[in-house]
Amino acid sequence: MSNCCGGVQEVSRIVYACGGCADVGEVSDQVCRKLRREGFAQASMSCITGIAAHMQPFIDTAKKASQVIVIDGCPVLCAKKVLEHVDISPVSYVLTQMGLEKGKTEVTSQVVNDISEKIKADLTGSK
Repeated sequence: MSNCCGGVQEVSRIVYACGGCADVGEVSDQVCRKLRREGFAQASMSCITGIAAHMQPFIDTAKKASQVIVIDGCPVLCAKKVLEHVDISPVSYVLTQMGLEKGKTEVTSQVVNDISEKIKADLTGSK
């Protein structure tokens, strides 16, 4: 497996999104991709689905990270539970606890920017 798809390499921070089908799942995915593009998180596309499928290279990549962040859209916490199932305790963000409402959130660049800025500020201690 190549490094672009979960191969083990030195990483510092990895962020995973639930990617659920609701609007808040779409926001979680876009926020995750934005944080990667900006260099705030590891750019490798280690995905939560690979971990859920028990693919060892994906699990190893996550376990090697100094910080694992998960962005779930709603309180069901699917992505967080996938990580916990392989003994990874992530820093967890739930978009419905950050002011978004499942089924009523328009997916816009402004919403994505606002959430990503809140997460970055929280993780860096700058409010």
